[in-house]
Amino acid sequence: MKALVTGATGFIGSAVTLELLKAGMTVRVLVRENSDTTSINGLDVDVVVGDIRDFESMQSALSGCAVLYHLAALVAKWAPNKTEFYDANVEGTRTALKAALKMGTEMVVHTSSIVTIGYHGPACLGTESSQFNLWHTGDHYTRSKYLAELEALSICREGLPLVVVNPANVIGVGDIKPTASGRMIVDFLRRRKPVYVDRGVNIVDVEDVARGHILAGQKGKVGERYILGNENMTLRELFRLLAEVSGVDPPRFRVPYACALVAAHASQSIARVAARRPRHPVSSVRMASSMAYFDVSKAVNELGLTLTPVRTTLEKVVGWFRQNGYVNS
Repeated sequence: MKALVTGATGFIGSAVTLELLKAGMTVRVLVRENSDTTSINGLDVDVVVGDIRDFESMQSALSGCAVLYHLAALVAKWAPNKTEFYDANVEGTRTALKAALKMGTEMVVHTSSIVTIGYHGPACLGTESSQFNLWHTGDHYTRSKYLAELEALSICREGLPLVVVNPANVIGVGDIKPTASGRMIVDFLRRRKPVYVDRGVNIVDVEDVARGHILAGQKGKVGERYILGNENMTLRELFRLLAEVSGVDPPRFRVPYACALVAAHASQSIARVAARRPRHPVSSVRMASSMAYFDVSKAVNELGLTLTPVRTTLEKVVGWFRQNGYVNS
């Protein structure tokens, strides 16, 4: 059986590609021209050049493929033009999945995000039936991923066999860029994180997320979504665990949310004047104001997803970053 993976050059996408190969699948990957393919170099995959926003190139890439894993997206805290998020994430999803519908693809796994579930606090864990509640943050990545998921489910109702997966805060080996979660760990290991804004996060190993994608394609119910997460913890708890694993002291000072928001406004204003990317966009700080805790039992019970202890994941991640030169010790 042949599978097409979009977004294979990304952190999660490359992990899904590797997992498919381990499962004995024939894999084709769709990459944009001039894409950085470092994460998939050396893998036994059929590489085709195209764009998820181009209907004809999607049709061509899907030819002969029974399954589509759609992971391609613009993942960022900020972009010079907010329309970039909607062009890639919403229009790209619509075009790619319409092509899959036209080609009669047997199964589609659409990679959404935990943000589309919404953040509902520690007293009411987010589930697959929770309603999105993050419009107020003004975060265009979050809004675009929510709208993209709505597009995916709408096309599913037109007859496309599709399941949605919602990864939480993903960490793991192979985070070459690295992602926002990976940068947080690298900054911690470099002792560049003296302060923090405490918030609630759900941490999951990228290898578990990759297996979750495969299981969703095999066992997922059409039209359903599945949270791919693991353990809920505060950043303070995460940093303490990182300190135990790495031997690096955790940040000592917690910054109140209000102070962080004021600093973000200042940072964004300075960045606008200097015509550069803000280090801490206001929308990102607003996203951090809620406890992002989730119930992951549906994927465990219905898909049979097994989860790696967070300590084990952190041990692997710290070792990988150190071995690959991201930190000196």
